Amino acid sequence: MKKLLSFLVFVTGTVAAQPSQLTLEQLFKDENAKVINWRRYFHEFPELGNREFNTCKKVEETLKGFGISTRIVAKTGVVGILKGGKPGPVVALRADMDGLPVEERNNLAFASNAKGDYNGATVPVMHACGHASHVAMLLGAAEVLSKIKNDISGTVVFLFQPAEEGPPGTEEGGAPLMIKEGAMDNPKVDAVFGIHINSKYDLGKIYYKPGSTMASSDWFTIKVKGKQSHGAYPWNSIDPIVVSAEIIQALQTIVSRNVDITKSPVVVSVGKIHSGVRANIIPEEAIMEGTIRTLDDQVQKNVHEKIKLIAKNIAEANGTTAEVMIDTKTLVTYSDPELVARTLPSLQTAAGGTENVKLTNWVTGAEDFSFFGTKAPAFYFFLGARDPQFANFESAPDHHTPGFMINDSRLDVGVKAFVHLVLDYAKTGKK
Repeated sequence: MKKLLSFLVFVTGTVAAQPSQLTLEQLFKDENAKVINWRRYFHEFPELGNREFNTCKKVEETLKGFGISTRIVAKTGVVGILKGGKPGPVVALRADMDGLPVEERNNLAFASNAKGDYNGATVPVMHACGHASHVAMLLGAAEVLSKIKNDISGTVVFLFQPAEEGPPGTEEGGAPLMIKEGAMDNPKVDAVFGIHINSKYDLGKIYYKPGSTMASSDWFTIKVKGKQSHGAYPWNSIDPIVVSAEIIQALQTIVSRNVDITKSPVVVSVGKIHSGVRANIIPEEAIMEGTIRTLDDQVQKNVHEKIKLIAKNIAEANGTTAEVMIDTKTLVTYSDPELVARTLPSLQTAAGGTENVKLTNWVTGAEDFSFFGTKAPAFYFFLGARDPQFANFESAPDHHTPGFMINDSRLDVGVKAFVHLVLDYAKTGKK
């Protein structure tokens, strides 16, 4: 009997020191239902950027329940700190939390009916980009890691980030404010990982790209000064609408004639133009607004210069001036190639084999996760969640639309990815 007890103690101690795959798989299995329930809860009750008050409270309380210390940063962001039982590196895992001013049109039991204030207007709110699933997966990973904390070499920093879609108005927010308030420095992070659900990619598969992964996002405003006149006497005017039309047409040549898009994609889109108050008055001013997407820092700089040159010269040719303002919203999301190579096996384990981890193309969407990459080597990847009712990539609903929908049955892959990245990072390298 004594021998048997001694053997059991020995076995138990061995498992505690280094969790077996069997132990982890049971923990993952136990976590599945919780992760799905969290995702559906947050989906039903979304909140806009810098206004994630209930989300923040729920996340903080849940982390504390796991024995993870927390602090609030960036208005509604939560930083969780879990110290492992052994010395080692500091690994950060990030999930964004905010919804969008979009009205949901899905017939789901947990569909959103939420409302929020967006720039002074009451708007419907929806998790139309899947951030609810990101929160759920990171909470799931946090619980699993808290149960095996003695086996972790180093420290895990959980970054629950508000306002990824941009803070309202002139407010600070998002990743830049989290960084400003020390989220990456206390403790100092050695590597940071982020995941994004994708409604079009194959269910349960992971997609990645070393190097430039997602585009920078710049928003531009061009103000064209004109000379007002009666619409019946246009020769007395300098028509800012005509000048704006020339500028808009010329902007298209940046992509079609000035950039080698085989090396790096570029997008220049004018999404808004406003001018005038009456049909029979040529106005004094026209304002255009648009977005720029680039995947290379030098190309980004060149595009900025080209936009300014085009607007200035066309305006001058028409006897007036154009003021150009460009606001950089995000940087290029860059997945450090060395970090990708070191940690790719972790993703393959999480996804159930190399065949389930796919190399993907550039994405011209943008992510403020890019700012975390200025503080530590970063790796950003995608988890496919296309619902089986949609046969292929093209038929599945886009992100940021009322019909956005994911299948949440394989969120376990994201949980496993986060956990394996933490456990494996210390083994594969450098602090």
